[in-house]
Parts: sequence; structure tokens; C-alpha cells
Amino acid sequence: MSATQLAAIARTTDPRTMLRRFLAADAVVTGANGLAYLAAAGPLGRFLGVDPGLLRALGAFLVVYAAAVGLLASRERPPMLPVRAVIDANLFWAVLSLVALAVWLTPSTAGAVWTVLQALAVAGFAAAQYLAVRATGH
Repeated sequence: MSATQLAAIARTTDPRTMLRRFLAADAVVTGANGLAYLAAAGPLGRFLGVDPGLLRALGAFLVVYAAAVGLLASRERPPMLPVRAVIDANLFWAVLSLVALAVWLTPSTAGAVWTVLQALAVAGFAAAQYLAVRATGH
């Protein structure tokens, strides 16, 4: 992805604003996902073929994680160490999701598709955040 493409997605050419927007988008999507898991663990569990208890635990984690990422996004100059931790956590989540799907989860077809799609989305956030960090010169 070129700097021009990244700027177009972020709707800014300022690298710090770009980074903050990608962090904010991550926080919103992650928070919404976590809240859905918490609020509808039973129906989602049946649809995805995943234990509702697992969805509740993941939902609670995701809500807390989203709040932390949102706090980071709200900073005028997000500190690089926590930003890099978010990037690493996103990459870890994406890989772990695919490993879980291959090794121990037995979801429905919808659940398998959802797992792959969310892993790709999270990896996309990591890539956009990484490229934005690079654009800031760090």
C-alpha cells in the first residue's frame, strides 16, 4: 500500500492524524464486536457454532481492549510503545484466530467464515497502523 493510498483511506496526509484515525477505527470496530458478543452470546454462539461462554469472555476482553485503544487514539501524540503493542496484539489476534480455527474450534460454516473475516480485518488494522507509524518517522 502506498502512502497516497493510505492517506486516501485515512482522509488526511498528516501521519499522526492518520495513525489516530486508524487506532480510533480499530477501537470502534473492536468495541462493537465485543459488545455484540456480550449482549448476544447465546444467539451468536448458536449461529457461529461457538460456546456462548467463550463469546462472553472474548467480548469482555474486546471491550476493555477497545477502550484502551480508544484512549490511545484520543492522544494528540500517541506514544509509540503502546501503539506498537496494539499492532503486535492485532497481529497476534489474527494469527491466533486462524490457528484456533485450524486446531481446536469446530464452528458452523458461518462461524468459520466469520473467524477468517475478522482475522483479516484485524490484520488489516495492524497493517494500516504499522504503515501510519512508519509515515510518522518512527
